[in-house]
Amino acid sequence: MIDTVVSVEMLVEEVMRIKKNRLAPDVCTGTEKRLCIASGSHGDELCGQYICYQVVRKIKEEFHNLTGIVDIYPAMNPLGLDAQTRDFPLMDIDMNTIFPGDDDGAILEHAASRIIRDMAGADICLDIHSSNSLIREIPQIRLNDDVIETVMPYAKLLNTELVWIHPSTSVRPGSLAYALNAIGVKTMVIEAGGALRIDYEYCEQIVEGIFFLMKQMGIWQGTVGEIRQPIVTTDGDVWFVNAESSGLFVPNIKHSMRVKKGEKIGTIVDVITGSVEERIYAPCDGLVFTFREYPAVEEGALIARIYGGGLYE
Repeated sequence: MIDTVVSVEMLVEEVMRIKKNRLAPDVCTGTEKRLCIASGSHGDELCGQYICYQVVRKIKEEFHNLTGIVDIYPAMNPLGLDAQTRDFPLMDIDMNTIFPGDDDGAILEHAASRIIRDMAGADICLDIHSSNSLIREIPQIRLNDDVIETVMPYAKLLNTELVWIHPSTSVRPGSLAYALNAIGVKTMVIEAGGALRIDYEYCEQIVEGIFFLMKQMGIWQGTVGEIRQPIVTTDGDVWFVNAESSGLFVPNIKHSMRVKKGEKIGTIVDVITGSVEERIYAPCDGLVFTFREYPAVEEGALIARIYGGGLYE
């Protein structure tokens, strides 16, 4: 059943509607577990769109296996999606910074408040993102360290390569995940791929994880496959590799590769002079879980993030 969660009249005879699709058994007892899947708070992130499609499609095909409630919010920033922009158009505001919102506030604050109200009471929420257009991420979960005890058991079920734990003191309030965890909805941020494109292989991997999670929650009775056991890491095990020069980045490795300390990651070249401005080497043994895809770089630009803990020591 498709419902409108938010409907707001804009200034130019346009209406912003944020919709959800509720999938539930024909007969509910009131004791069913409930999963929310959200995507599209950043309008240029498309992997979540495809993941939502695949989840809806599979549930509809095997509806007899559904024993709980799945609420899907595929486009929380529909105008950004239409305009192919990360932020909310016209206002240039990142929607994932204004939660829990204010029902009596401006357009986005009102929308955020209604979304939180609609999701309140759910058992788990998955907030799906795709980084930005400059880099590519392997499928991973990101958590604050203050929700590890309640959320980590579920994060390990989602078939990702990595669970990255951040100190709660380093996370600014305002995200959907922060607001929902604060009211008792166990919420995980999924990052995979990059903006303005769809990494179909990564999406399918996450879809498999979602159905595995649903099975463990008692929402799904269908067959599910085996899942990966993720690496669990903290900021202390992650190495950031940033450009020290400006120019064109030419890679020597590929995304998701395992590298050795001192291995050449790539070079930054000056296209006018034909010279090499910088040679970039891996600072540790590890897994390249974030990697630059847009080749034009400026000094300080992120080139890679490498997990260099435990498994690779």
